[in-house]
Amino acid sequence: MFKFVMKRIGISALILFLASVLVYVLTINSGDPLADLRESNDTNRQNRMDQRTEQMRLNDPWFVRYWDWLRGILGCFRLQCDFGQNRSGQDVNQLLGNAAESTIRLVLLATILGIVLGVFFGVMAAIRQYSGFDYSVTMLAFVFYSLPSFVFAILLKEFGAIRFNNWLAAPTFNTVFIVVFSLLFALFVQAIIAGTAKKRLIAGSASFLISIGIFQILAVTNWISDPIAGLWIEVTTGIAAAILFTSLLVGLQNRRGLMVTLGSAATMIVVVIAMGGILKDPSWIGLFVVLLVGVAIAVGLAQFFGGYAKKGVMWASVWTVVSIWIATIVDYLARHWTDYIELVRGRPISTIGSMSPNFRAADDFWLNLMDTSTHLILPTLSLTLMSVASYTRYTRSSMLEVLGQDYVRTARAKGLPELTVMSRHAFRNALLPITTIVAFDFASLIGGAVITEKVFGWKGMGELFETALKNVDPDPVMAFFLVTGGIAVLMNMFADILYAYIDPRIRR
Repeated sequence: MFKFVMKRIGISALILFLASVLVYVLTINSGDPLADLRESNDTNRQNRMDQRTEQMRLNDPWFVRYWDWLRGILGCFRLQCDFGQNRSGQDVNQLLGNAAESTIRLVLLATILGIVLGVFFGVMAAIRQYSGFDYSVTMLAFVFYSLPSFVFAILLKEFGAIRFNNWLAAPTFNTVFIVVFSLLFALFVQAIIAGTAKKRLIAGSASFLISIGIFQILAVTNWISDPIAGLWIEVTTGIAAAILFTSLLVGLQNRRGLMVTLGSAATMIVVVIAMGGILKDPSWIGLFVVLLVGVAIAVGLAQFFGGYAKKGVMWASVWTVVSIWIATIVDYLARHWTDYIELVRGRPISTIGSMSPNFRAADDFWLNLMDTSTHLILPTLSLTLMSVASYTRYTRSSMLEVLGQDYVRTARAKGLPELTVMSRHAFRNALLPITTIVAFDFASLIGGAVITEKVFGWKGMGELFETALKNVDPDPVMAFFLVTGGIAVLMNMFADILYAYIDPRIRR
């Protein structure tokens, strides 16, 4: 395994080096870095041209300039990275740090959501092959996959921000909208539920009535304008998550496992109450301490009381704790929603930038998190839906191929429960090709975020790359390449290593 890993690292380093040479040569030959000064009527034009020529070392051979840039990058091995300077003399290290922080925050969230939702819908579509649910998911996947990112982003700005903010001024629910939405939700739920037509009809009808009831509660309590926050969010989430994850990972017939998972949920809620002082004005470290305490207790309970299915109970408990932790964040954000609405003058969903100008002056963790989150919603949704489309298509295809294999039929013939057949035999093997897609998708999302950032006015990697390329400025372009290209190579190398770990035959 060590030899295999070292070989992959060597190949990855060689690919990155050759690609960097190609990108550098293409960048410096993509235009004239003095074009704007040549067209200037300034009497000091020649002096400014000479200064820029000296600053960018335009009289030096390209390989000398490239070598100096490479020496600065190799300093990263000594923790002294030097990405050079742009044509104005600004340090690219600082420019890259600010740009990468915004872009990676956006892309990382979109990738996680894309994987979770895409794999889920792909698996469910494969299990319900040729059903209405399968046709609907496949159609939507093709639509989102084919729709240009800038078109989708503009539609989100119009309907997800401008019109939605207008609606928030006087939020009311139209009867037709409630009925149509509830009907679509009921069709979605009954399509996921396995079993007889009677069972699906009951599930769909219950979902329809629950959806209408929720809309009525929202209308009566004016929850959209003034959310009713409180511990009920964590309690409801904990019960629902415990039942959901126990049914998926252990099976509800395992009463002991369900009780342990519910016990973990109750313990996590107690932890949230006990650490209420920290949560009033926390830091990210404090939030993760709360999460780690809950996870540690959940793992301990599963190990001591999990019974014969300790591993499944442990994961069900851990995911339940994580769900309650997320619900806690939602709870505290809801408590600050009214204050945030006032600060942004009734228009919380932003269309421009990654944060509100001068908003950071408000020294409140939850208000700052609210501001960051509302700015993330639309660009993240734009990238996520395109990513979900690709994951859904590949996961469905991979699951269908695996479900036709002999070992799956053998597992069913042995009388194993369908949940065990799907999770332990089919799903695990279907994940092999998805591993490669994740590696490519994360890198391509960073490149694709250039367009999304342009539409939403984000000061990220996209703007850094676009400005530098327009100015024929190689150092910022190479910084963009090093981040995106490095992530692409590293993720592919990680996929190769993970492949070899999952399937030992690949090592040979």
